[in-house]
Amino acid sequence: MKKTTLLILLVVFVVSCNKNISKNNNKKQFLTNYVDPFIGTGGHGHTYPGATVPFGMLQVTPVNGISSWDWCSGYHYSDSIAVGFSHLALSGTGIGDLADVLIMPINKEVDISKMPKSRDSLTYKSSYSHNNENASPGYYQVFLDDCNVNVELTTSKRTAYHKYTFKKNDQQSVVIDLGFAINWDKATSSSLQIEDDYTITGHRFSKGWAKNQKVFFVAKFSKPIIDYQLAADNNKVSSQKTVGTKTAAQIFFDNVENSELKVKVALSSVSIKNAKENLEEGFEFESVKAKASASWEDVLSKISIETKTDSLKTIFYTAMYHAHVAPVTFSDKNGEYRKENDTIETATNFTAYSTLSLWDTFRAEHPLLTLTSPDKVSDIINSMLSYYQTKKILPVWTLYANETNTMTGYHSIPVIAEAYLKGITGFDAEKAYEAMKTTMMQDERGLSHYKKYGYIPYNLLDESVTITLEYAYDDWCVAQMAKALGKTDDYKFFLKRSKAYTHLFDAETGFMRGKFEDGKSWNEPFDPKYSNHREHTDYTEGNAWQHSWFTPHAVEDLAKLHGGNEIFTQRLEQLFTESSEITGSNVSADISGLIGQYAHGNEPSHHIAFMFNHANKPWRTQYWSRYILDTQYNTTPNGLSGNEDCGQMSAWYVLSSIGLYPMNPASTQYEIGSPIFESSSINLPNGKTFIIKAENVSKENIYIQSATLNNEPFNETNISHETILKGGTLQFFMGNTPNKKWGTAKNSNN
Repeated sequence: MKKTTLLILLVVFVVSCNKNISKNNNKKQFLTNYVDPFIGTGGHGHTYPGATVPFGMLQVTPVNGISSWDWCSGYHYSDSIAVGFSHLALSGTGIGDLADVLIMPINKEVDISKMPKSRDSLTYKSSYSHNNENASPGYYQVFLDDCNVNVELTTSKRTAYHKYTFKKNDQQSVVIDLGFAINWDKATSSSLQIEDDYTITGHRFSKGWAKNQKVFFVAKFSKPIIDYQLAADNNKVSSQKTVGTKTAAQIFFDNVENSELKVKVALSSVSIKNAKENLEEGFEFESVKAKASASWEDVLSKISIETKTDSLKTIFYTAMYHAHVAPVTFSDKNGEYRKENDTIETATNFTAYSTLSLWDTFRAEHPLLTLTSPDKVSDIINSMLSYYQTKKILPVWTLYANETNTMTGYHSIPVIAEAYLKGITGFDAEKAYEAMKTTMMQDERGLSHYKKYGYIPYNLLDESVTITLEYAYDDWCVAQMAKALGKTDDYKFFLKRSKAYTHLFDAETGFMRGKFEDGKSWNEPFDPKYSNHREHTDYTEGNAWQHSWFTPHAVEDLAKLHGGNEIFTQRLEQLFTESSEITGSNVSADISGLIGQYAHGNEPSHHIAFMFNHANKPWRTQYWSRYILDTQYNTTPNGLSGNEDCGQMSAWYVLSSIGLYPMNPASTQYEIGSPIFESSSINLPNGKTFIIKAENVSKENIYIQSATLNNEPFNETNISHETILKGGTLQFFMGNTPNKKWGTAKNSNN
């Protein structure tokens, strides 16, 4: 009997061990296990933890109900109060909006007719604990302490799914609030209608960052509605429909059958009819959750890495996740979407996208998508060309059918040029070139001054230095597109104008400075550390230290202006080693992630570390790019050193960590940095694989000693997109001291 008992215990032990081994193997197998959506929800990251799918229309996520800068996404990790769950959110922006169609499950009746003046007066808010909160790609869960409700969220591309588990015998109810006076925007019109026992529809029009946002929705419940209350503008409404500026509803359900209530929601920018067409059949929450996770697994597997350090896997795959959240799907199932002038367009043979944070994302986000999702790139360009038709100007920063005109330059231009020069098809190149040229030849946003003077005088427009430098780069991109299309005269014209940076370089100080319209006088007094936010400044969200390096198309020429590579690289080094003091009384909050005066938390600095490659000191690019990787990202909610900005902060990490960076995206070249993984594989859409190996890589071994490409010696500091698309293996041999001979055969201009 004892032997039999021991045998049974042994079998149980072995089975248990096998289950644990299998569970651990599964964790290693699924890349989604390494994603932590809470990274970036603290500090100034401005991300949200809610459920979405790659480039999905919906972002179903918790809302804290505070309109303060670090709550731009609607959520901040420092908070512990939820006011509901919304269906649209911004990922890492520096301005807040959206959080539309707010739904909150509660276990009591409340007075919805009283519109609150602050979060404190909300009758349906609830506290929660991060100990009872979880998130993974395509899924979010939290337990609401005050309501005794467990909330689970998931989504498909156009339908959000809620699952609420109430305490047994508790009242089951949800509040839908379309007024939400404490949000970033203000409702201008809204409506709610009980259509049948299971369905409620409505609209919410609002004015915020998006000046004329229009959202239509349908919500369907898994249980019949047994009672409801409607309100509009502080008054209760007795009918089945309510219309006003701010409307709300409380809906009640039977609590006898079971403690679970499911809700599915679809939106449209066009109509309630389209929202209904976007709504998917069934309430199979677990099935939708599994499909959402699988869609993320597919995206994450487009670049696979090998490293013994799990924290690096978490940072990398979370960065891959964040880099594929935006732009977001905007067109409905039938292809229709709203344009800025309130007309309805139909996307034919492409998906229309919104949330185009181009000032940020042209730098690394869009270059990454040319490797992982080129089909999305052509759709994004077709979306931009559609918006171009409205005003005959390419978009700057589009949000839910609204041109926000946020930030400087016209950086849809490098996105288009890069795509075309990398061989991405699916859009009309001639039409795209027309849009690029027309945009850069019109007069808005300082271009009239730029055309007249060759630069923008500081006395005529704020942020004149930044705008001039960015227009110069945009001009260079137009020139490259003109050259590729055989438009020689245009090529010469825009190439000449792309040297506008020469007007603003002050050889005496080594900085780009504001110049008066006389073409001679500098803006005085001058302090390169001085920052003023948006007004009475020559620089956008920064200072002269951070903005004097934006000539990604002409690094060698900039080095000559400085007096040669030695002086140029000495000043580059000083950028990273100078004290981090920022002077001024209205310093931009965007200046974060400081290493000296280098500010990794904001995009204008993102290319600078790679400029050493073009000044014959690639080992300094290797040193500083690795230093940034090691110090500016971690696995905590405060794991981003600045705003995520719709994928740019994360895309920088993804590409830099595998040893590549598109310092000048439209050049179609990637600069070589310092890879941190033993091996990285880019699984290309054409079926080929490009592998990057780093032998002997470690925290100390950050310098490239030698390299081979497909077993042939490789001594270049950049590699072309065309070469990567062919597949193959780029192998680096790493060491702990610089090899100052590697990569220095070219680029010397001393």
